[in-house]
Amino acid sequence: MPNYLISFPASAMNVPAEELAAVGEAARQVIREAKAAGVYAFAGGIHTAVAPLMVEADSTVRQATYPQTREFDGGFCVLRLPSREVAVRWAARIAQACRCAQELREFGDDPES
Repeated sequence: MPNYLISFPASAMNVPAEELAAVGEAARQVIREAKAAGVYAFAGGIHTAVAPLMVEADSTVRQATYPQTREFDGGFCVLRLPSREVAVRWAARIAQACRCAQELREFGDDPES
């Protein structure tokens, strides 16, 4: 069964401060439902207070990021779902809970996993 990444950048959430707690609870409720349905793999948010590191092929480590991911923040979840259609329905539930559009991507299978 494929894994799907459902995510959004922090800038997509345009929610008044007084409604953030309700949005957070709504999002956690959808995740609880995904767990109960047995489709939850993992979820979280990018920890913006911890700087990204680039680890080079020669093991050199530096504080940096790819230019195209400089603004990679926000929340995400990975769900194991039977089809893209089902993934769209879960993404819609999360979008409703978070009050912002969600990006949906499918992971490719690793033949050795």
